[in-house]
Amino acid sequence: MNAHYDDKAEIQHVEQGDVVYEPALNKADQDGLAYNYVEGTDEEKRLVRKIDRHLLPMLWIMYVFNYLDRTNIGNAKVGGMEKDLKLTSSDYSLVLSIFFVGYLLNEVPCNMILARSKPSIFLPTVMFLWGGMSIGAVGINSLGGMVAFRMVLGLVEAGFFPGVMLLLSCWYKPAELSKRIALFYTASLVSGAFGGLLAGGIIEGLEGVAGVRGWKWLFIIEGLVTVAISLAAFFVLPNYPTTTKWLSQAEQDLAVARIASSRDESDDEIHMTHVQAFMAALKDPKTYVFMLIYNVLNSVGTISYFFPTLMKALGYAGRKAQFMTVPIYVVALCISVAGGWNADRTQQKAYHVLAAACLSVISFVICVTVHNNAVRYAFICFGGAGVWTAVPLFLSWMVTMFDGREKRAVSIALINGVGNLASVYGSFFWPAKDAPQYVKGFSISTSLMGLAALLVFAAKWRYNDRGVAGIPRR
Repeated sequence: MNAHYDDKAEIQHVEQGDVVYEPALNKADQDGLAYNYVEGTDEEKRLVRKIDRHLLPMLWIMYVFNYLDRTNIGNAKVGGMEKDLKLTSSDYSLVLSIFFVGYLLNEVPCNMILARSKPSIFLPTVMFLWGGMSIGAVGINSLGGMVAFRMVLGLVEAGFFPGVMLLLSCWYKPAELSKRIALFYTASLVSGAFGGLLAGGIIEGLEGVAGVRGWKWLFIIEGLVTVAISLAAFFVLPNYPTTTKWLSQAEQDLAVARIASSRDESDDEIHMTHVQAFMAALKDPKTYVFMLIYNVLNSVGTISYFFPTLMKALGYAGRKAQFMTVPIYVVALCISVAGGWNADRTQQKAYHVLAAACLSVISFVICVTVHNNAVRYAFICFGGAGVWTAVPLFLSWMVTMFDGREKRAVSIALINGVGNLASVYGSFFWPAKDAPQYVKGFSISTSLMGLAALLVFAAKWRYNDRGVAGIPRR
């Protein structure tokens, strides 16, 4: 397959300082320059390994602390914040949900900016901002202060996750995305496990130091580390293939050609205006289908904010309640990575999402019907694993269904934003009065994961795993 592109125009734009990341495909081959792309060559394998080494480790580390700074609220709650701020169960749910209001409002604008800017600047900048905000949480002494903090934190963090999805979709072919997004998503699982250990040590170990409560030290220390990592990311993160200095010209050509081979992106699609891209995303029915699926999955994912609370309901207290959240994430990590690897191997992403959803359904049914705490704990682990296997597999499937970088940027942001809006209402699934069995929370989670399985099956049947160009997208 030949991938044609206007090399002279691309060089000219770069020399003039314009931001041009993906060369426009030129099917007419006006300059007579073509790259003869052959899939699966040794050169391509070496290139993909090189991309993996330079791109994935830094993104993974950044997501670890993105997730820590977002979810440490659950550890802070059982570490003294609830008592200090005099939070009721409804107050805590408000603190959780308000984050996602800000997240939704700013997500599409952030991805629109990213599509026209440099990821090596944009992503570290938003990370620096949310890390600085976390440090500033030391001054929060009321419910109103915590609500305002979480609202602005959502606005700032809105650009990170969908921005990473857009960046990965510009470097990897659809058949390569499942395992890599699954690996990237393990950062949230490691963060959950590491967060429990870190919170247990910091909250108890630094309680009262310099007159500051232990739960506030949790925000301060994690914020400081986040700021340090963001500064390093400015020098490590790449942009897009045609402006990446650690790729030779031949490697840049191959990187562009292999992505072009899996999409049908015309010049007009790549250079859409913001308004055109936004309207194109809104007119595509797939946008709404994937919005609904992701919303359902994320509503169940809010269980992660209540893991320390559920551990207390199972009879664990203090530091042990924090530490007992660790195995939940370890089980999820193992199943998620295995699922991502097998989804790429078989090219059946939708069926793997469906299987993960079914695992959660079975596990949550057992959690709500069994009264043995050891059994309930084991199936909380498997239920969580089903959710966190379904989410990255769904994302790797979804990002391949939209062609054109501008439209893809808007579609990803809309789907991610509306999907995360589920956390606004999902935060109310687990009221304190339902302890210790939490019948309401587990029952709703069971129903929603069952709905997710049906929606995924329907979407696979309706679109026959084909993108807009007719390329298989499984």
